[in-house]
Amino acid sequence: MNSELMLHCELDHLVVSAPTLEAGSKYIQRALGVMPQSGGRHTRMSTHNSLVKLGEMTYLEAIAADPDAPGPERPRWFELDIMEANSPARLATWVVRVNDIEAALAASPIPLGRIEALSRGQLNWRISIPEDGSLPLQGIVPTLIQWEPGPHPASRLDYSGCSLVSLEGFHPQAQKIAAMLKTVGFIGDFRINPPAEHTKPYLVASIQTPGGMRKLGGI
Repeated sequence: MNSELMLHCELDHLVVSAPTLEAGSKYIQRALGVMPQSGGRHTRMSTHNSLVKLGEMTYLEAIAADPDAPGPERPRWFELDIMEANSPARLATWVVRVNDIEAALAASPIPLGRIEALSRGQLNWRISIPEDGSLPLQGIVPTLIQWEPGPHPASRLDYSGCSLVSLEGFHPQAQKIAAMLKTVGFIGDFRINPPAEHTKPYLVASIQTPGGMRKLGGI
């Protein structure tokens, strides 16, 4: 990384993982009152997605294994390989857009995996993915992404009337996660707190919708 280039990153998108894309899309529709629009396929990962615009450069993604694609040569991302047919769709993690993914990955005190170069249609990006497809610290630590020059995916989405108001994470290692975000230059409003006793880590997104304020995620 150029020594004059300071690391910075900001929220890019939220990820809902689901056993099927239909289940993920319906989960979002029930929570927000809007139906995601079709996204596309990720050949490298044998997955497909649907999307909701949340801002000029922010969106919500439902993602699932693509039943019509051949099995991938590596574990799928976002722990999709361990989802069963009756697993509930859930807000699994979040993704931050970085200005130098190699430097951010090296700077992170929490292992985030390796950088993979992927594409979908005219979109090209590099993203951090653990080799086993797991979610670092149960998904409360974000995935890193760096888009190649060109329009951002959100710019291609229809207006949904939805906008992200806040994102909160709950994890026993809240201080460690806060330190990691500072190290990679995160800019934005992400609140991280310890969860209640005997509660699994989780995320909660507050989203303004045409029907009012709604919550996505939770225990």
